[in-house]
Amino acid sequence: MPPEPLTPERILEATEDVLRRYGPAKATVVDVARALGVSHGSVYRHFGSKAALREAVTQRWLDLSHAELSAVAGAEGPAGPRLRAWLAALFAAKRRKAGDDPELFATYMVLVGENSATVDRHIETMIGQLARIVESGIRSGEFAEPVSGAAATARALWDATNRFHDPAYAADWSLPGIDAAFDAVCDLLLRGLQG
Repeated sequence: MPPEPLTPERILEATEDVLRRYGPAKATVVDVARALGVSHGSVYRHFGSKAALREAVTQRWLDLSHAELSAVAGAEGPAGPRLRAWLAALFAAKRRKAGDDPELFATYMVLVGENSATVDRHIETMIGQLARIVESGIRSGEFAEPVSGAAATARALWDATNRFHDPAYAADWSLPGIDAAFDAVCDLLLRGLQG
């Protein structure tokens, strides 16, 4: 049986395993190549540098959130329940990543710090999804027309819920009462949007 073709996806999967095993400070492209059974030059043909590879891993990790949340943002139905569902899905995804694989989560936090442009694009995507929900709520009359506009309101929602999605607060996500705190923030935000 011929060997599996070397694809960017296979390289990214192997890179995650290598990062989990060695951490971001010690993991090298040579380690990734060794895990794949190829030369490091083969990896470089897909990713021109170690930094490019690490950025792609970070982007892949962040993109996993986009699809599920985009489906919630674009779903039919009232905006209020969709907003709550979107925030809950984001919070659940972050908790899952932090709890299921803490070593890889810690590694990604290092990579996120290195790839601020990638993170900035991710945040803008997330805020764009929130803005879609806010806009639909305004159109349906469910939400009052905000003075600052839908995009600024979406940014305010993102900032107001920071405790439930910013990795800096990961230690809080397993505290007793965190779910009640999340519900209280969502209730407050939804009441505010209704005007």
